[in-house]
Amino acid sequence: MARRPEARVVVAPRARGAPQCRVPVDFTALFSVLSAAGVRFVVVGGLAMLLHGFDRLTADIDLVIDLASEAARGAVEALTNAGYRPLAPVDPAAFADATRREQWRREKGMQVFSLWDTTNARPTVDLLLESPVPFEELWRDATLVTLSGLSVRIASATHLIRMKQASARPQDLVDIERLRTRLPAPR
Repeated sequence: MARRPEARVVVAPRARGAPQCRVPVDFTALFSVLSAAGVRFVVVGGLAMLLHGFDRLTADIDLVIDLASEAARGAVEALTNAGYRPLAPVDPAAFADATRREQWRREKGMQVFSLWDTTNARPTVDLLLESPVPFEELWRDATLVTLSGLSVRIASATHLIRMKQASARPQDLVDIERLRTRLPAPR
């Protein structure tokens, strides 16, 4: 079994003469905020790949949360109370409205609701507006990992593959092939 890396250790090398680049990497602070508020979330995307043991760079955290109105409202409230603000010029509370999320997807082509940390200590978080895998299924089948004493759910390899097939970006296609190496061989 591959060793799972700690989430805090990400250092961007600096090219000769280039300015120092400080990338916010305090993933566990974000998870702590969400956990303390009782938010149910599953890590997907590049960080999920990293936590599954694959080398993968990522600048943000992609999450699927329970999109029921009260749950979504609680998630956004926890994030905004902790200093996160939406990248789009919208009221963050609008995220809890399923009709508004659908409107953003249809009219603006949005796939995620991005929130940035006003302290610049934590990475940007992208909340998926819709998941190709139902939240309860993602939650039930997620892999549970412990990061700095926090229990965090990451999408299973099978679910990550389904989600990445739906996106079909070049990096997702590479990730799919890597994830398939973790699945049991067909009998």
